[in-house]
Amino acid sequence: MTPPRQPWALRAYLVLARVLAPVWRQGLQRRLLRGKETPRSVRQKLGSEYADRPAGTLVWGHAVGVGESMALAGLFARLAERRPDCSFLITTTARTSGDALRRTGLPARCQHQFAPVDTPEAASRFLDHWTPSLALWCEMDLWPALIAETDARSIPRALVNARLSPESLAKRRWGRWLYQALLPGFQELFAQNDATAYALVVLGAPRERITVSGTIKALVPPLACDADDLDTWQQALAGRPVWLLASSHPGEEELALSAHARLCEQHPDALLVIAPRAPARGLEVAALASAALSKDVPLRSTGAHIATEAAVYIADTIGEMGLWYRLAPVALVGGSFASVGGHNPHEPLALGCAVLHGPNVWNFAESYERLDGLRQARLVNSEADVAREVAAVWGANRPVHTTALVDEQAEAVIERVQALLPL
Repeated sequence: MTPPRQPWALRAYLVLARVLAPVWRQGLQRRLLRGKETPRSVRQKLGSEYADRPAGTLVWGHAVGVGESMALAGLFARLAERRPDCSFLITTTARTSGDALRRTGLPARCQHQFAPVDTPEAASRFLDHWTPSLALWCEMDLWPALIAETDARSIPRALVNARLSPESLAKRRWGRWLYQALLPGFQELFAQNDATAYALVVLGAPRERITVSGTIKALVPPLACDADDLDTWQQALAGRPVWLLASSHPGEEELALSAHARLCEQHPDALLVIAPRAPARGLEVAALASAALSKDVPLRSTGAHIATEAAVYIADTIGEMGLWYRLAPVALVGGSFASVGGHNPHEPLALGCAVLHGPNVWNFAESYERLDGLRQARLVNSEADVAREVAAVWGANRPVHTTALVDEQAEAVIERVQALLPL
């Protein structure tokens, strides 16, 4: 049977992608010279190096950011328990995402590699090697050539954890002809909220295939840390009260420092760990803290590996949030006072760290609403609120009973994805 003719927008994209293939190669070489790629990542993206494909059924998932790739890892960990006959592959475009997966530890029978550049040739080589039985796209990192090659092989595919704000929808309308060519081929589309479901329909997705399922970032596996480092810190702190400002943005450090000054009135040995979202801001944040305390503040990046007697410690390194969430019984999750929209509350909760947050949490609105209702997270609006809630956790004198939020909606996503797999 003759395959259906591709929509004109997709055909035009694929022609342009073939023409621009040399530009992809040149761009990757420039990134390699700047240290943004490795020789191996370049080879994988160009389709000249692959790991061995395991025998049997393979599930492939693609994500772009750290949060999305970790969410896929959590979903695959749950699928691995249910389907011991399956192997799993996660692809990312960013080095940071691949590094985070390796640090945390991939699920059973799962491996990572970099996604191919979006040319028909590279996508074809990738799929010829891996021959997945199911393809998952996480959020909205949709590559037309890769999706078109997946469709040509009749590989079932699903979109999970999709999120589109009204602003994102407005930006994507210019490419609606491409979305109208791509989205109808997804067997299942899981939207985080009603606004995203509406946006997907506007962009061409069949309404009957869309399910509002919340976020699967509740499935993220616990972040890893170095056990020896954790033990060294715990011995050095010797029971000092600790709290954490996690993934902070400009303006949030000042609030935390003011709250810490209040806490030190009753707890003079208290320690505040500040982990800026952008580690490159470490010196800037240290200067703020030093001015507030009238003394130097140690930075992790400069070799101050233990806080010793310091009242504030700047954790300005990448990939160590698992350590800080284990050391602190309570964290103020950043991005929630700045105009950022908040960061993932499930990472601290998975490690028994209570969550405080400000009012700006639209990136995880559904999660925070549910967690606030379960008293696993608390809304704070001021430095006085922060100091009061941190002191309340310290005063409980017992482990904080928190769990990652895996509710009926997340379970339903797992069930529906599993149903797309061959028996």
